Amino acid sequence: MARRKQSQQLSTTELRRLLIEKSRTVRQDRLERFRKTGRVVTLVADPEAPTLQDLRTSAPNESDEPSPTIRKSRKRRMFDGLLLFIEIAAVIILGLVLFNGLEVLRELNEEVALALEQPTLTPTPLIRAVVLPSGHTPPDEQGRSRPNYEEIPEHLRPLVQSLEQIPIPTPGPEQAIRIQIPAINVDAPVVQGVGWEQLKKGVGQVIGTANPGENGNMVLSAHNDIFGEIFRYLDQLKPGDEVIVYTNQRSYTYIVTGWKIVEPTQVEVMDPTPNATATLISCYPYRVDTKRIVVSAVLQDG
Repeated sequence: MARRKQSQQLSTTELRRLLIEKSRTVRQDRLERFRKTGRVVTLVADPEAPTLQDLRTSAPNESDEPSPTIRKSRKRRMFDGLLLFIEIAAVIILGLVLFNGLEVLRELNEEVALALEQPTLTPTPLIRAVVLPSGHTPPDEQGRSRPNYEEIPEHLRPLVQSLEQIPIPTPGPEQAIRIQIPAINVDAPVVQGVGWEQLKKGVGQVIGTANPGENGNMVLSAHNDIFGEIFRYLDQLKPGDEVIVYTNQRSYTYIVTGWKIVEPTQVEVMDPTPNATATLISCYPYRVDTKRIVVSAVLQDG
């Protein structure tokens, strides 16, 4: 039996080999202890992948059913597809709801705008199709007179009397406040309304007719033989004479184009006009007052 060599007698290579073997033995002992205590699990080697020849020789079995994993994968795909369809449908429905909401909001805004929009009022005489203003009985010896209701058709008298009670609008800066007619020495205030009480104060403007300078027919009326006889000499006006109407802001000059005598019921002379015109009305003849004199004038250019 060979005697073991002392460590001093071993070469470097032999010492290295002894250390490696010692380490392997110690490691193997440790793994064995771990296996016994369950701290190490022995892994089974993966099966070798089939070769191309094995795949060719092995025929598929058509009767084999899909594995549970494959069935679960198919169900999962179907479920995912259903969820995707539901999400797309929800997005489409949401888009339709938003679109309809915007349409409803737009229609609501249009309705509110229409409700807030004020209608354009066309100036028209309040006593249209009844009688012309300033009608009164001829003054007696004491100069007394009264409204001439006899010239109004009987069934329309309550209407005319009720119209006299209509409230006078609040004066505005664009309304007429004064009138001058140099050719017949007229210089008088202008008030709103042509009722009996209004014509005591001066020249009255028919409520609802055009203001000075505006397109339309500005209708002014005054008495000829009572309350100052302001319009007594309207029949002396000639084409080209001036009628100057003042507001709080400026004056407007109208040029007389002519005059005519009409019946009290010829209310069409107060109809609106497309251009800026003025119509002056008074009773006629002097102290008879069975008809009306109507003077027409147009706004001076510029």
